[in-house]
Amino acid sequence: MGRLIAVTGIDGAGKSTLAAALQQACTVAGLPVILVGKRTVNVQGSPELSRYLDAVNAVVYRRDASVGQASGDHYWLLALAAWYTLQDQLVVRPALQAGTHVILDNTHHKILARYAVNPDVPTGLAQQVFAHLTPADLILFLHVAAEEALRRKEHFTPLEAGRTGPTSDDFVAYQQRVTDALLAYADDAWAPIDVTTMKPDDVLQEVTGLLHERRILTVTA
Repeated sequence: MGRLIAVTGIDGAGKSTLAAALQQACTVAGLPVILVGKRTVNVQGSPELSRYLDAVNAVVYRRDASVGQASGDHYWLLALAAWYTLQDQLVVRPALQAGTHVILDNTHHKILARYAVNPDVPTGLAQQVFAHLTPADLILFLHVAAEEALRRKEHFTPLEAGRTGPTSDDFVAYQQRVTDALLAYADDAWAPIDVTTMKPDDVLQEVTGLLHERRILTVTA
């Protein structure tokens, strides 16, 4: 069986940067590995399923912003659950069963955290619709100060501020609430890393050390 390494954190934490670097390090080490993110729609050996997964991806991630807001929070929770379910069923699980390691960029935990600070949707509902997903062998939680996340991003969308307002203070306050919610989900599979003052290469080096320490994968940064 392959191992599932997941990366989570708030917007601007450096999740995609780390996931790509870790996938490259595994490849250089000769390990069978794939990088799975929100644009991953290729289903091995099935053009039909790949097209269907791409169609679902378009609904969830490539919609008009005004359509997204009009559809409401309950709809998007279930739409996101459908997307994560299909990707888990069609891409992640087959890869793991074939002995391929999976680096998962941006897990469902950030969605759970966002809904945890949303009073309009029951937290239990959000947890339930994602409960069946394959558990990760290690969840790398990139912990970054919200102010630093804003500096890295420079610009942010209304969603990234929780639709609370257009100012930098709105972004920072919302992302701090999401951070607190993420921390509440942490368990033994989580590895929090404070990346606020770290460079990407240093983050990768710490992660490869964690993988070796927990006897998950042996990779050199």
